[in-house]
Amino acid sequence: MKLDAIDLRILDAVQRDGRITKLALAEKAGLSPTPCWMRLRKLEKAGVIIGYHARIAPRRIAPVASVMMEVTLANHRQADFERFERAVAAIPEIVACWSVGGGVDYILKIMTADIDAYQRLVDGLLDRELGIDRYFTYIVTKTVKEETVLPVSSFAGSGEDQSAS
Repeated sequence: MKLDAIDLRILDAVQRDGRITKLALAEKAGLSPTPCWMRLRKLEKAGVIIGYHARIAPRRIAPVASVMMEVTLANHRQADFERFERAVAAIPEIVACWSVGGGVDYILKIMTADIDAYQRLVDGLLDRELGIDRYFTYIVTKTVKEETVLPVSSFAGSGEDQSAS
């Protein structure tokens, strides 16, 4: 799919405000409402826009322990990766998981009620024999930046037609 400057303005606007009105979106995109809405639907159908979400402040609900965890698996067969990834996908407290290159296999972001709950989660992972060789835990003491708005114009080009990936 080719993205142009108008598509990028639409993406920027809806990720900043998923509840933006059709009229306000059209204004920000520089289009009339109907063509703007058609472009938005096209971006959704193409899977460029994958959902609309409310951003929640978890510490306003209850105390939360945020933990980053590095995981290295003992074996590196495709079946080992798939087994680990299936297990991670099924655990709601693991809010993000990235497969990475370098000295570790995965980096996980985990949010639990407290450190004891985190340790119980890790113990459960280890009990399931998912092939974890080693893991390192990093307790988040302060969030300096956690951006949900992606700089689409920066990585999509200067506004000329670009291929979406």
